[in-house]
Amino acid sequence: MTQKERYARTIEWFSQNMPAAETELHYSNPYQLLIAVILSAQCTDKRVNMITPKLFDAFPAPEILAVSSPDDVFDYIRSVSYPSSKSKYLVGMAKLLIEKHNGEVPSTLEELVKLPGVGRKTANVIQSVIFDKPAMAVDTHVFRVSNRIGLTKNSKTPYETEKILVKNFPNHLLPIAHHWLILHGRYVCIARKPKCEECGLTEFCVYYQKTFKDI
Repeated sequence: MTQKERYARTIEWFSQNMPAAETELHYSNPYQLLIAVILSAQCTDKRVNMITPKLFDAFPAPEILAVSSPDDVFDYIRSVSYPSSKSKYLVGMAKLLIEKHNGEVPSTLEELVKLPGVGRKTANVIQSVIFDKPAMAVDTHVFRVSNRIGLTKNSKTPYETEKILVKNFPNHLLPIAHHWLILHGRYVCIARKPKCEECGLTEFCVYYQKTFKDI
């Protein structure tokens, strides 16, 4: 099977079986999503969703968060991973939104990655989800699933994976393809013991063919 055919089959299956894939983070506006994605680094969406309602109530706008102290924020996010660092990131992020962007979340990768706590993956999530740009955020799930299916042929880094996926998925599908791969990795193609018996991609999945072809 050629790479073009593998991508076509992948798109066909997900389009039929996961037509409305979207982020599982809860948010009401770009500012809230930016906070949630920063908090989700090395933390589950479920945990983030548990603490963000009270956090959003306490800091409903960047103008309020920007004049708060990291200690104030820490009390709301203590149950996520690295709360001390993330509390500082959130306050710094809000300050920069006020100082440089009139309190609005910027739409470009170049401006987003200048915000404290925002790396390339987070920036691509915001570009994709909020601004519907053809960006591909590569987290551990996307990285793993892409390699297993054979979409990226053993790429070594998230950035390498991103470039390959962006090149091969049609631009208009990149935002939803990001969620396809994340959700598939979160619930089916899990890290330690993938649920291949529940997967609809086994017919052309490189990992499955190599692992079970002789069984």
